[in-house]
Amino acid sequence: MTVNIHSFSIQIQYGSRSLAAAQIPPRGDLKRRSRSRPALPDWECSPSCAGGRLELPPGRGRSAPRGGLAQVIMARMEKIKAAVVGVGYLGRFHAQKYAESTRCRLEAVVDARAEARERVAAEVGARALADHRELLGKVDAVSVVTPTPAHFAIARDFLLAGAHVLVEKPITETPREARELIELAERRGLILQVGHLERFNSAILAAEPYLRSPRFVECHRLAPYKERGTDVNVVLDLMIHDIDLVQTIVGAPVSSIDAVGTPVFSDAIDIANARIRFANGCVVNATASRVSLKTERKMRLFEDDAYLSLDLQQKIITLIRKREAADGAGALPVIIEEQSLEQGDALKAEIDAFLESIRTGKPPVVSGEDGLMALETAMRITEQVNESLAARQLMRGRSHG
Repeated sequence: MTVNIHSFSIQIQYGSRSLAAAQIPPRGDLKRRSRSRPALPDWECSPSCAGGRLELPPGRGRSAPRGGLAQVIMARMEKIKAAVVGVGYLGRFHAQKYAESTRCRLEAVVDARAEARERVAAEVGARALADHRELLGKVDAVSVVTPTPAHFAIARDFLLAGAHVLVEKPITETPREARELIELAERRGLILQVGHLERFNSAILAAEPYLRSPRFVECHRLAPYKERGTDVNVVLDLMIHDIDLVQTIVGAPVSSIDAVGTPVFSDAIDIANARIRFANGCVVNATASRVSLKTERKMRLFEDDAYLSLDLQQKIITLIRKREAADGAGALPVIIEEQSLEQGDALKAEIDAFLESIRTGKPPVVSGEDGLMALETAMRITEQVNESLAARQLMRGRSHG
Protein backbone atom coordinates (compact mmCIF):
# COMPACT_ATOMS: atom_id res chain seq x y z
CA MET A 1 0.00 0.00 0.00
CA THR A 2 1.26 3.47 -0.85
CA VAL A 3 0.33 6.35 1.41
CA ASN A 4 0.78 9.94 0.28
CA ILE A 5 2.38 12.11 2.93
CA HIS A 6 1.44 15.77 2.66
CA SER A 7 3.30 18.84 3.79
CA PHE A 8 2.91 19.46 7.50
CA SER A 9 4.05 21.63 10.40
CA ILE A 10 4.39 20.28 13.93
CA GLN A 11 5.40 21.30 17.41
CA ILE A 12 6.83 18.55 19.59
CA GLN A 13 8.18 18.66 23.12
CA TYR A 14 10.43 15.82 24.23
CA GLY A 15 11.49 15.40 27.81
CA SER A 16 13.51 18.44 28.79
CA ARG A 17 15.10 18.96 25.38
CA SER A 18 13.73 19.81 21.95
CA LEU A 19 14.41 19.69 18.24
CA ALA A 20 12.93 22.13 15.75
CA ALA A 21 10.10 21.59 13.32
CA ALA A 22 9.48 23.30 10.02
CA GLN A 23 7.55 22.75 6.81
CA ILE A 24 8.45 19.29 5.51
CA PRO A 25 7.36 18.72 1.90
CA PRO A 26 8.14 15.05 1.08
CA ARG A 27 9.43 14.42 -2.42
CA GLY A 28 8.01 10.93 -2.73
CA ASP A 29 5.57 8.57 -1.11
CA LEU A 30 6.30 6.49 1.94
CA LYS A 31 5.89 2.90 0.83
CA ARG A 32 5.17 0.24 3.39
CA ARG A 33 3.26 -2.98 3.91
CA SER A 34 1.71 -1.85 7.18
CA ARG A 35 2.09 1.11 9.45
CA SER A 36 1.05 2.29 12.87
CA ARG A 37 2.54 5.41 14.38
CA PRO A 38 4.35 4.54 17.60
CA ALA A 39 3.00 5.83 20.86
CA LEU A 40 4.63 9.09 21.84
CA PRO A 41 4.78 9.30 25.64
CA ASP A 42 5.88 12.68 26.99
CA TRP A 43 5.52 14.32 23.56
CA GLU A 44 3.02 17.12 23.02
CA CYS A 45 2.05 17.84 19.43
CA SER A 46 0.29 20.84 17.93
CA PRO A 47 -0.30 21.13 14.16
CA SER A 48 -0.55 24.90 14.31
CA CYS A 49 2.52 25.96 16.26
CA ALA A 50 3.78 29.45 15.52
CA GLY A 51 6.63 29.40 13.07
CA GLY A 52 6.50 25.61 12.69
CA ARG A 53 9.16 24.77 15.25
CA LEU A 54 9.85 22.63 18.29
CA GLU A 55 10.42 24.30 21.59
CA LEU A 56 10.16 23.93 25.34
CA PRO A 57 7.59 25.72 27.46
CA PRO A 58 8.92 28.30 29.94
CA GLY A 59 10.01 26.79 33.21
CA ARG A 60 11.54 23.60 31.77
CA GLY A 61 15.17 24.51 31.46
CA ARG A 62 14.69 27.77 29.62
CA SER A 63 13.36 31.16 30.59
CA ALA A 64 11.17 33.26 28.35
CA PRO A 65 12.34 36.81 27.67
CA ARG A 66 10.94 39.28 30.16
CA GLY A 67 10.24 42.17 27.84
CA GLY A 68 6.57 42.15 28.78
CA LEU A 69 3.34 42.35 26.80
CA ALA A 70 4.01 45.86 25.52
CA GLN A 71 7.29 44.76 23.92
CA VAL A 72 5.58 41.81 22.21
CA ILE A 73 2.76 44.00 20.88
CA MET A 74 5.22 46.57 19.51
CA ALA A 75 7.32 43.84 17.92
CA ARG A 76 4.26 42.55 16.08
CA MET A 77 3.30 46.00 14.86
CA GLU A 78 6.66 47.02 13.45
CA LYS A 79 9.07 45.33 11.07
CA ILE A 80 12.16 44.08 12.86
CA LYS A 81 15.30 46.01 11.90
CA ALA A 82 18.00 43.41 11.23
CA ALA A 83 21.67 43.28 10.32
CA VAL A 84 24.31 40.66 9.55
CA VAL A 85 27.85 40.91 10.89
CA GLY A 86 30.26 38.87 8.82
CA VAL A 87 29.24 38.31 5.20
CA GLY A 88 31.63 35.63 4.05
CA TYR A 89 30.36 32.35 2.62
CA LEU A 90 27.63 31.68 5.20
CA GLY A 91 26.96 35.28 6.21
CA ARG A 92 26.00 36.13 2.64
CA PHE A 93 23.19 33.55 2.84
CA HIS A 94 22.02 35.02 6.16
CA ALA A 95 21.79 38.43 4.49
CA GLN A 96 19.79 37.00 1.60
CA LYS A 97 17.26 35.34 3.93
CA TYR A 98 16.72 38.52 5.94
CA ALA A 99 16.35 40.54 2.75
CA GLU A 100 13.70 38.12 1.46
CA SER A 101 11.74 38.00 4.71
CA THR A 102 8.50 39.94 5.09
CA ARG A 103 8.98 39.97 8.87
CA CYS A 104 12.01 42.25 8.94
CA ARG A 105 13.96 44.94 7.12
CA LEU A 106 17.65 44.31 6.52
CA GLU A 107 19.35 47.55 7.49
CA ALA A 108 23.02 46.76 6.94
CA VAL A 109 25.72 44.17 6.42
CA VAL A 110 29.05 44.47 8.22
CA ASP A 111 32.45 43.09 7.26
CA ALA A 112 36.00 44.31 7.68
CA ARG A 113 36.69 43.33 4.06
CA ALA A 114 35.50 46.09 1.77
CA GLU A 115 35.02 43.85 -1.25
CA ALA A 116 32.85 41.36 0.65
CA ARG A 117 30.58 43.91 2.31
CA GLU A 118 30.12 46.03 -0.81
CA ARG A 119 29.28 42.99 -2.95
CA VAL A 120 26.69 41.57 -0.51
CA ALA A 121 25.22 44.99 0.26
CA ALA A 122 24.62 45.55 -3.45
CA GLU A 123 22.97 42.12 -3.76
CA VAL A 124 20.51 42.65 -0.90
CA GLY A 125 19.98 46.41 -1.06
CA ALA A 126 21.40 47.23 2.37
CA ARG A 127 24.07 49.55 3.73
CA ALA A 128 27.66 48.32 3.85
CA LEU A 129 29.59 49.02 7.06
CA ALA A 130 33.09 48.15 8.22
CA ASP A 131 32.45 48.31 12.00
CA HIS A 132 29.53 46.66 13.80
CA ARG A 133 29.61 49.35 16.49
CA GLU A 134 28.03 51.79 14.05
CA LEU A 135 24.82 49.77 14.41
CA LEU A 136 24.63 49.57 18.20
CA GLY A 137 21.27 50.89 19.34
CA LYS A 138 20.03 51.14 15.76
CA VAL A 139 18.87 47.56 15.01
CA ASP A 140 16.57 45.10 16.77
CA ALA A 141 18.22 41.86 15.68
CA VAL A 142 21.55 40.66 14.34
CA SER A 143 23.16 37.52 12.98
CA VAL A 144 26.79 37.12 14.04
CA VAL A 145 28.46 35.08 11.31
CA THR A 146 32.10 35.95 11.88
CA PRO A 147 35.00 33.60 12.68
CA THR A 148 34.45 32.04 16.11
CA PRO A 149 37.03 34.14 18.02
CA ALA A 150 34.95 37.26 17.32
CA HIS A 151 31.57 35.81 18.37
CA PHE A 152 31.71 36.77 22.03
CA ALA A 153 32.70 40.43 21.77
CA ILE A 154 30.27 41.21 18.94
CA ALA A 155 27.33 39.32 20.46
CA ARG A 156 27.98 40.98 23.84
CA ASP A 157 28.05 44.45 22.26
CA PHE A 158 24.66 43.94 20.63
CA LEU A 159 23.05 42.39 23.71
CA LEU A 160 24.27 45.33 25.80
CA ALA A 161 22.73 47.64 23.19
CA GLY A 162 19.37 45.85 23.47
CA ALA A 163 19.43 43.76 20.27
CA HIS A 164 18.42 40.10 19.91
CA VAL A 165 21.27 37.88 18.68
CA LEU A 166 21.52 34.82 16.45
CA VAL A 167 25.13 33.67 16.75
CA GLU A 168 26.58 30.96 14.55
CA LYS A 169 27.95 27.77 16.11
CA PRO A 170 30.03 27.26 18.11
CA ILE A 171 28.45 29.87 20.34
CA THR A 172 31.82 31.14 21.61
CA GLU A 173 35.41 29.99 22.06
CA THR A 174 34.97 29.09 25.73
CA PRO A 175 32.15 27.98 28.05
CA ARG A 176 32.84 31.00 30.28
CA GLU A 177 32.11 33.37 27.40
CA ALA A 178 28.96 31.43 26.52
CA ARG A 179 27.68 31.64 30.09
CA GLU A 180 28.25 35.39 30.12
CA LEU A 181 26.18 35.84 26.94
CA ILE A 182 23.41 33.61 28.33
CA GLU A 183 23.26 35.58 31.59
CA LEU A 184 23.33 38.90 29.74
CA ALA A 185 20.46 37.90 27.42
CA GLU A 186 18.46 36.66 30.41
CA ARG A 187 18.98 39.86 32.40
CA ARG A 188 17.93 42.05 29.48
CA GLY A 189 15.03 39.88 28.33
CA LEU A 190 16.55 39.29 24.88
CA ILE A 191 16.60 36.34 22.51
CA LEU A 192 19.94 34.54 22.19
CA GLN A 193 19.73 31.81 19.55
CA VAL A 194 22.60 29.60 18.38
CA GLY A 195 22.96 28.53 14.75
CA HIS A 196 22.86 24.75 15.04
CA LEU A 197 21.35 24.47 11.58
CA GLU A 198 20.80 20.70 11.55
CA ARG A 199 17.91 21.15 13.99
CA PHE A 200 15.99 22.45 10.96
CA ASN A 201 17.08 19.65 8.59
CA SER A 202 13.98 18.12 6.99
CA ALA A 203 15.27 14.56 7.56
CA ILE A 204 15.69 15.21 11.28
CA LEU A 205 12.22 16.75 11.49
CA ALA A 206 10.55 13.89 9.62
CA ALA A 207 12.31 11.33 11.85
CA GLU A 208 11.24 13.04 15.06
CA PRO A 209 8.12 10.91 15.76
CA TYR A 210 10.26 7.75 15.71
CA LEU A 211 13.01 8.97 18.04
CA ARG A 212 12.02 7.44 21.34
CA SER A 213 14.86 5.89 23.33
CA PRO A 214 17.89 5.04 21.18
CA ARG A 215 20.40 2.63 22.67
CA PHE A 216 23.18 3.22 20.14
CA VAL A 217 23.76 6.07 17.67
CA GLU A 218 26.34 6.26 14.92
CA CYS A 219 27.20 9.56 13.21
CA HIS A 220 29.41 10.20 10.18
CA ARG A 221 30.08 13.76 9.04
CA LEU A 222 32.71 13.88 6.31
CA ALA A 223 33.85 16.69 4.00
CA PRO A 224 36.76 17.53 1.68
CA TYR A 225 39.38 19.91 3.01
CA LYS A 226 38.68 23.64 2.65
CA GLU A 227 40.51 26.60 4.15
CA ARG A 228 37.15 28.05 5.23
CA GLY A 229 36.30 26.92 8.75
CA THR A 230 39.83 26.05 9.83
CA ASP A 231 39.81 28.80 12.47
CA VAL A 232 38.53 25.98 14.72
CA ASN A 233 39.26 22.23 14.80
CA VAL A 234 37.00 19.64 13.15
CA VAL A 235 35.23 18.88 16.44
CA LEU A 236 34.06 22.49 16.78
CA ASP A 237 33.59 22.88 13.02
CA LEU A 238 31.69 19.71 12.06
CA MET A 239 31.22 17.23 14.90
CA ILE A 240 29.46 19.82 17.04
CA HIS A 241 26.41 19.50 14.75
CA ASP A 242 26.03 15.85 15.71
CA ILE A 243 26.88 16.54 19.35
CA ASP A 244 23.96 18.98 19.54
CA LEU A 245 21.60 16.56 17.78
CA VAL A 246 22.40 13.50 19.89
CA GLN A 247 22.35 15.43 23.17
CA THR A 248 18.92 16.71 22.21
CA ILE A 249 17.61 13.31 21.11
CA VAL A 250 19.04 11.31 24.03
CA GLY A 251 18.07 13.90 26.65
CA ALA A 252 20.46 12.61 29.33
CA PRO A 253 23.77 13.88 30.76
CA VAL A 254 27.08 12.72 29.27
CA SER A 255 28.77 10.28 31.67
CA SER A 256 32.01 9.51 29.82
CA ILE A 257 33.91 10.28 26.61
CA ASP A 258 36.70 8.45 24.81
CA ALA A 259 38.13 10.32 21.82
CA VAL A 260 41.00 10.18 19.33
CA GLY A 261 41.99 12.34 16.38
CA THR A 262 44.82 14.02 14.53
CA PRO A 263 45.78 17.00 12.36
CA VAL A 264 46.30 16.20 8.69
CA PHE A 265 46.44 19.36 6.56
CA SER A 266 46.00 22.09 9.16
CA ASP A 267 47.56 22.80 12.54
CA ALA A 268 44.31 21.83 14.28
CA ILE A 269 42.52 18.47 14.54
CA ASP A 270 41.24 17.54 11.06
CA ILE A 271 39.74 14.11 11.80
CA ALA A 272 38.30 12.82 15.06
CA ASN A 273 36.27 10.01 16.54
CA ALA A 274 34.44 10.14 19.87
CA ARG A 275 32.61 7.47 21.81
CA ILE A 276 30.14 9.23 24.09
CA ARG A 277 28.30 7.35 26.83
CA PHE A 278 25.20 8.90 28.37
CA ALA A 279 23.86 8.41 31.88
CA ASN A 280 20.83 6.49 30.58
CA GLY A 281 23.09 3.88 28.92
CA CYS A 282 22.92 5.18 25.34
CA VAL A 283 26.24 5.11 23.47
CA VAL A 284 27.10 7.40 20.56
CA ASN A 285 29.96 6.81 18.14
CA ALA A 286 30.66 10.03 16.21
CA THR A 287 33.21 10.51 13.42
CA ALA A 288 34.01 13.86 11.82
CA SER A 289 36.52 14.51 9.05
CA ARG A 290 37.34 17.50 6.87
CA VAL A 291 40.00 15.62 4.90
CA SER A 292 37.75 13.13 3.10
CA LEU A 293 37.30 12.58 -0.62
CA LYS A 294 33.51 12.81 -0.36
CA THR A 295 30.84 14.69 1.52
CA GLU A 296 28.64 12.62 3.82
CA ARG A 297 26.25 13.46 6.66
CA LYS A 298 24.60 10.35 8.03
CA MET A 299 23.14 9.23 11.32
CA ARG A 300 22.00 5.75 12.33
CA LEU A 301 19.95 5.13 15.45
CA PHE A 302 19.27 1.74 17.01
CA GLU A 303 16.41 1.17 19.42
CA ASP A 304 15.18 -2.02 21.08
CA ASP A 305 12.87 -2.92 18.20
CA ALA A 306 13.84 -0.53 15.38
CA TYR A 307 16.67 0.84 13.26
CA LEU A 308 16.52 4.32 11.75
CA SER A 309 18.93 5.55 9.08
CA LEU A 310 19.05 9.26 8.24
CA ASP A 311 20.86 10.70 5.25
CA LEU A 312 21.02 14.35 6.29
CA GLN A 313 22.55 15.41 2.99
CA GLN A 314 20.26 13.60 0.54
CA LYS A 315 17.23 13.96 2.88
CA ILE A 316 16.32 10.27 2.96
CA ILE A 317 15.06 8.42 6.02
CA THR A 318 14.81 4.63 6.29
CA LEU A 319 12.97 2.96 9.16
CA ILE A 320 13.24 -0.79 9.80
CA ARG A 321 10.96 -2.11 12.52
CA LYS A 322 10.26 -5.52 13.93
CA ARG A 323 6.85 -7.05 13.31
CA GLU A 324 5.18 -9.96 15.01
CA ALA A 325 5.25 -12.65 12.32
CA ALA A 326 6.71 -13.12 8.85
CA ASP A 327 4.45 -13.60 5.81
CA GLY A 328 6.00 -16.91 4.97
CA ALA A 329 9.01 -19.18 5.31
CA GLY A 330 12.25 -17.22 4.92
CA ALA A 331 10.61 -13.80 5.04
CA LEU A 332 12.24 -11.29 7.34
CA PRO A 333 10.04 -10.32 10.30
CA VAL A 334 10.50 -6.59 9.63
CA ILE A 335 8.69 -3.64 8.15
CA ILE A 336 10.86 -1.42 5.94
CA GLU A 337 9.77 2.17 5.30
CA GLU A 338 11.67 4.72 3.23
CA GLN A 339 10.89 8.36 2.63
CA SER A 340 12.61 10.90 0.37
CA LEU A 341 12.11 14.54 1.29
CA GLU A 342 12.51 17.86 -0.45
CA GLN A 343 15.78 19.58 0.40
CA GLY A 344 13.91 22.43 2.09
CA ASP A 345 15.59 25.61 3.29
CA ALA A 346 16.98 25.04 6.77
CA LEU A 347 18.60 28.46 7.02
CA LYS A 348 15.36 30.23 6.13
CA ALA A 349 13.54 28.13 8.76
CA GLU A 350 16.22 28.98 11.33
CA ILE A 351 15.99 32.73 10.68
CA ASP A 352 12.18 32.63 10.58
CA ALA A 353 12.21 30.89 13.97
CA PHE A 354 14.54 33.57 15.33
CA LEU A 355 12.30 36.38 14.09
CA GLU A 356 9.22 34.60 15.44
CA SER A 357 10.80 34.30 18.89
CA ILE A 358 11.49 38.04 18.82
CA ARG A 359 7.89 38.81 17.87
CA THR A 360 6.21 36.44 20.33
CA GLY A 361 8.68 36.48 23.23
CA LYS A 362 8.86 32.68 23.16
CA PRO A 363 12.18 30.94 23.92
CA PRO A 364 14.37 30.26 20.87
CA VAL A 365 14.45 26.82 19.27
CA VAL A 366 18.20 26.49 19.91
CA SER A 367 18.93 28.40 23.08
CA GLY A 368 22.17 29.72 24.46
CA GLU A 369 22.06 26.85 26.97
CA ASP A 370 21.88 24.37 24.07
CA GLY A 371 24.90 26.01 22.46
CA LEU A 372 26.77 25.88 25.76
CA MET A 373 26.03 22.17 26.26
CA ALA A 374 27.28 21.34 22.76
CA LEU A 375 30.37 23.49 23.28
CA GLU A 376 31.22 21.86 26.62
CA THR A 377 31.04 18.37 25.14
CA ALA A 378 33.05 19.45 22.09
CA MET A 379 35.70 20.95 24.39
CA ARG A 380 35.94 17.71 26.38
CA ILE A 381 36.44 15.77 23.15
CA THR A 382 39.06 18.26 21.97
CA GLU A 383 40.94 18.02 25.28
CA GLN A 384 41.03 14.22 25.07
CA VAL A 385 42.30 14.29 21.51
CA ASN A 386 45.01 16.82 22.39
CA GLU A 387 46.06 14.74 25.39
CA SER A 388 46.35 11.61 23.24
CA LEU A 389 48.39 13.53 20.65
CA ALA A 390 50.72 14.86 23.35
CA ALA A 391 51.18 11.36 24.78
CA ARG A 392 51.98 10.02 21.33
CA GLN A 393 54.55 12.76 20.74
CA LEU A 394 56.15 11.95 24.09
CA MET A 395 56.39 8.26 23.22
CA ARG A 396 57.96 9.10 19.87
CA GLY A 397 60.49 11.34 21.58
CA ARG A 398 61.47 8.58 23.95
CA SER A 399 61.81 6.04 21.16
CA HIS A 400 64.08 8.37 19.19
CA GLY A 401 66.07 9.23 22.28
